[in-house]
Amino acid sequence: MIRSAALLALSFAAGCALAQTNPVIAEQKMAYEGNRNNLVKAAEKMPEADYSFKPAPEMQSFGERIAHIAGQMGTCSMLTGERKPNPAMGKTSKADIVAALKASFDACDAAWASMNDKTALEMLAGRGGQQRSKLSMLIGNTTHNTELYGYICPYMRLKGVVPPTSDRTR
Repeated sequence: MIRSAALLALSFAAGCALAQTNPVIAEQKMAYEGNRNNLVKAAEKMPEADYSFKPAPEMQSFGERIAHIAGQMGTCSMLTGERKPNPAMGKTSKADIVAALKASFDACDAAWASMNDKTALEMLAGRGGQQRSKLSMLIGNTTHNTELYGYICPYMRLKGVVPPTSDRTR
């Protein structure tokens, strides 16, 4: 009986070791999660009245920038089987845009959760029909979102709002 329990314990430990996440996927997912958290906090911190703020007339408003980020719904939902439209399309209120942003991140969370050694290397048609791996598409999405976070930080500063990555009171 003790021998059976020991063998069961060893089998469980070996199974857990084999189930460990690929470090490349895990590290990229961690970068995504940090970026996701910063973008959601930024969207929540900016006052409703400043969602229409544009640093210059030809630029997108803060709300339009956040709505653009929610457009990631298309890429992330495609990676798990069904391409969905941007949930922020046509939305203008802070509550609606933040809800859309969170819904888009839910789709991206699901896409990241589906990544493993096999799914990460599956090829899909990206922009312009170019074949890309699913992992490459997720990394590209995170890179684009990082760029967009950099864009919205000056909007926040111009309105006296401290961006999440600079906020030492959190």
